[in-house]
Formats: sequence, structure tokens, C-alpha cells
Amino acid sequence: MSIRVGILGYGNLGRGVECAIKHTPDMELAAVFTRRDPERVRILTAGAKVLPVSEAEKMQDQIDVMIICGGSATDLPKQTPHYAKFYNVVDSFDTHAKIPEHFAAVDAAARESGKVAAISVGWDPGMFSLNRMIAGAILPQGSSYTFWGKGVSQGHSDAIRRIEGVRDARQYTIPVEEALNAVRSGSNPELTTRQKHTRECFVVAEEGADLERIRREIVTMPNYFADYDTTVHFISEEELNRDHAGIPHGGFVIHTGKTGANLEHNHVIEYSLKLDSNPEFTSSVLVAYARAVYRMNREGMSGCKTVFDIAPAYLSPMSGDELRAHLL
Repeated sequence: MSIRVGILGYGNLGRGVECAIKHTPDMELAAVFTRRDPERVRILTAGAKVLPVSEAEKMQDQIDVMIICGGSATDLPKQTPHYAKFYNVVDSFDTHAKIPEHFAAVDAAARESGKVAAISVGWDPGMFSLNRMIAGAILPQGSSYTFWGKGVSQGHSDAIRRIEGVRDARQYTIPVEEALNAVRSGSNPELTTRQKHTRECFVVAEEGADLERIRREIVTMPNYFADYDTTVHFISEEELNRDHAGIPHGGFVIHTGKTGANLEHNHVIEYSLKLDSNPEFTSSVLVAYARAVYRMNREGMSGCKTVFDIAPAYLSPMSGDELRAHLL
């Protein structure tokens, strides 16, 4: 039986989820829920419904997992705990500093409803989180470093777009090359947040908007820009569409550590991603974890989970026998 999936939100992430489901034989798209006029939303999947968000609580008998594709700044803190009352859910909440409180809210709702929720699923948080944890467990006498980019951050771009007077925006995260090289050398440098990355923002403002106020709100925004050297460029909508239409991203998790009686041997573990489409890759991770939460709930589990709590076998469409025969 196919896992029946609902998509809440049909922006870049929601469209990516639909594409991933299209190429996933054990899943089917049941419905897309949108804040826009459903009559004006065109999806790729024949037979799937397009409905207003107000209908999203009413299809519990037709949806096994709801993938929530809102933004971390204002959508997911409300949406994920709310819909965990009705469905198994998966989200990509990526405000690292607020993950513990988001987890607590979602866990309370999912335990009460008997559902499974997976939060902060994607590549960071998500795949990078797993690699940081595993590397640190294997080489405890060492240090982990994470570098993002160069690429477009969906969450940071969305946070800028929420500022009054902003029509559209793209935010690029850029690793500082000197810091990256120092880490790869195994010298274990001590680096501040500001020393590792810069942030570059391209903003289309509404006509007549106060540009200095917008710039100030961006560079002082806690959890997003305040701890980084941030440059803000105001450009036209035509320039944004011409020069910044793509959504590439990527990055590195590098762990350096030592082993031996006197810690005389050095080791470097590096995991890297180079992504043509940040939202499409993130969507593919969400879909794999949708399979996991469905399976876990079928086994009687409930509550909120992160990538640390979900066994890898739950992600794969292969059986245990197939995994052991072909991938172990």
C-alpha cells in the first residue's frame, strides 16, 4: 500500500516535495493545501486535490503523513504543533537556537494525539547534524566545524521577506576561505561565528520603503544576521530574476580528531554537499523521513523525533534483508 502524503504549503519546498513523491514508488500525493486561491494553483500530479488550508484538518482518513512546507520564522512554530494533533508530520524547522522549544511544543501535541512528528529535517539541521554527532562519537578528542555555502539560504531569505517593505529577497551564505583552509589543515583553529562566514543579501524593496530601516532590521536580526558580517544590496526585481533565480547551496562538515596512546595520530572526517537546488534536495530528505514517521507510527510509536532518534533503516524503501544484502 502506498503511503498517502499531504503537502501543506506550495512554495519552492512544497513543489520540491511533489517532485520527490513523483519519483518515489511507495508514496502518493493525496492533497496540496495552500493559502492561495486553490483555483489558481497548478500542480503536477493528476488526481491529487488542491485545497485551501482551512480544509487541512479534515482528511485524516485520506492522509498518512503531512509534510509541512512553511517557513521557520513564523509558520512552523504554529503549524507543526497544530497539525501534529491530526497527522503524522514532518517539517524542516531550521532556527537552530529555537529547536529545543519547538521540539517541546510538537512533542506535547504528538504524544496527545498518538502521532509521530519529525522536526528539523533537511540537510542542516538534518544530514549535517547526523555527521557532526557520528564524527564526534568516533573521535571524541577533536573538534567539529560546519561551513555553509556558497548558496542561497531559504530560511534566511524568507526571514528577510517578512520585513515590512520587502517585496522579495535572496540571501547568500559564504564560507571564509581562510577559515576553511585552516580547518582542513588539522590545526584545530578556534573560530568565532563571524570568522567562519559572511552573509550577502539582495533585496527588492517596495516603492517608497525606508531602505535604511530595512537594512538595519536585517543586520541586527537575532539568530539570523546579528552575529555575521552582513552586506545588503538593494536591487530591482528584474535584476533579482535575472541574476538570482536559482537556489543552489551546499557546505561542509569537517571533524578533526586524534587517536593513539599519546594522541599522536591525526584524522580528518569531511562530509560535503553541492546542491543545484536547495529546496529540492531538502524536499527529498523530508520525503524519506515521511516514510520513517509513517513506519514508526504503524509500530505504535508517538511523539516528536529528530534525525538523532530515527534509525536509518526506517528511511529506506528496502527491507532489512535487502539492506543487509546490498548496502551493509
